[in-house]
Amino acid sequence: MDPQLKKGLLDACVLHILQEGDTYGYKLTQEISEFMVTSESSLYPVLRRLETQGCLETYSSEHSGRLRRYYRITAAGITRLNEYKEELLEQRRIIDYIIGGEDENG
Repeated sequence: MDPQLKKGLLDACVLHILQEGDTYGYKLTQEISEFMVTSESSLYPVLRRLETQGCLETYSSEHSGRLRRYYRITAAGITRLNEYKEELLEQRRIIDYIIGGEDENG
């Protein structure tokens, strides 16, 4: 997969998962890995960038005697997720055209 395309999809996946509820990095990696090849080492720069952009915020909570960093989507993150969804719908129309979608008769 094209690295730039994957980067955008990874951002959208993170925001989508966080829209469902707060979670921590390892769990995010596990959820994303169900449908996209990724690793914690590729996920953490995405999380830092999204935090810097104001799309998510972090907090720590104790779990089994250790502090765990949780991520939470912000209002700006929800706005960005909606923008991603609009972009993806447009891309889907183009992809369907190229590979032949369900409505080939146009």
